[in-house]
Amino acid sequence: MKYSKEEVLQYVQEDDVKFIRLAFCDVFGKQKNISIMPDELPRAFEYGIAFDASAIAGFGDEERSDLLLHPEPETLMLLPWRPEHGKVVRMFTNITYPDGTPFECDTRTFLKKAVEDAKKAGYTFAFGAEQEFYLFELDEKGDPTAIPYDKAGYMDIAPEDRGENIRREICLTLEQMGIRPESSHHEEGPGQNEIDFRYSDPLTAADNTLTFQTVVKTVARQNGIFVDFSPKPLEGKPGNGFHINISVKPCPGSENLCYMIAGILEKIQDMTAFLNPTEKSYMRFGIHKAPGYVSWSSENRSQLVRIPAAVGEYRRAELRSPDPMANPYLAFGLLIYAGLYGIENKLDLPKPANFNLYKADMETLASFKRLPENLSSACKVAAASDFIREYLPAAILDIYCKK
Repeated sequence: MKYSKEEVLQYVQEDDVKFIRLAFCDVFGKQKNISIMPDELPRAFEYGIAFDASAIAGFGDEERSDLLLHPEPETLMLLPWRPEHGKVVRMFTNITYPDGTPFECDTRTFLKKAVEDAKKAGYTFAFGAEQEFYLFELDEKGDPTAIPYDKAGYMDIAPEDRGENIRREICLTLEQMGIRPESSHHEEGPGQNEIDFRYSDPLTAADNTLTFQTVVKTVARQNGIFVDFSPKPLEGKPGNGFHINISVKPCPGSENLCYMIAGILEKIQDMTAFLNPTEKSYMRFGIHKAPGYVSWSSENRSQLVRIPAAVGEYRRAELRSPDPMANPYLAFGLLIYAGLYGIENKLDLPKPANFNLYKADMETLASFKRLPENLSSACKVAAASDFIREYLPAAILDIYCKK
């Protein structure tokens, strides 16, 4: 449900809400928030709430540290794990300078602009997220260990799959918050799990991705378990992927879907530093269903992009290279611009790679472009990219590639 400012103010007053969390994320996608009391909410809507940005990654230094958070009432959510009496709600925010100028490192605003640019061009995009995560045991002091919560395998069931009840609780909590999980199951790695979401508009999908990670960590901690979303928690075991499903409308005869995929394939190397922003991200590539080359196919999970078996409105492309450390606002925004590039230039798809790339010989692989092999290489490609410089604020590029 989308709320107005007046409805939010009424709800807070009448439903015993005692704390309002104003949520945002740093440039790397880590969620932050400030809690305000109900009496401060009218001021927040009218003027914004100031905060010291100098301690937030990529948000500036002490010389120019004041920024303002402006809550968006339509993003109101009750946090169901907080007390029933003295409720806690959350709203996502836009970030501005004190003079009202949008803050260039607010990646949520970057995604909004991408959505608006696509709309002006006559297209709308939808995204669905699939994120993998590991569950690990805690030690006697409550600190994380490297001991997986179970030793189950792909789509195993209880009792081998000990994460079944955790996933159930996560899904029910998400439903209480108005977020619709589509499916959940145990993944290949020991203690590894996956929960998928129904597609939605880009901004909602990105907001839900941040919310999802918060819910997973909260539910797991309440059950005495540690969650790890990093791209390679265990050496020699499958990494965690952030598979992104993308569709575009209008899409007559799948033409625009094909153009969109072609655009993403052409610009994927330029974008990789933002889809895979840590050193360990590159340890994932090329094994355990994580792609290493720029390729596509139908249904084939050894490819960078696959077109899952689906019909009608569920027809989509699945990008398999990103990992959960990616900032979803940056990822979705860049993918929109890459998709638009392919559509507007009517790019032809290369021939599909209808074979298992993991078992292909070197002569066959030599005909495919490789994804960057480490973060340094990915940053060099991004810094030299006209595509990245055209769409991404220079400050964000500098933060990612000159850190």
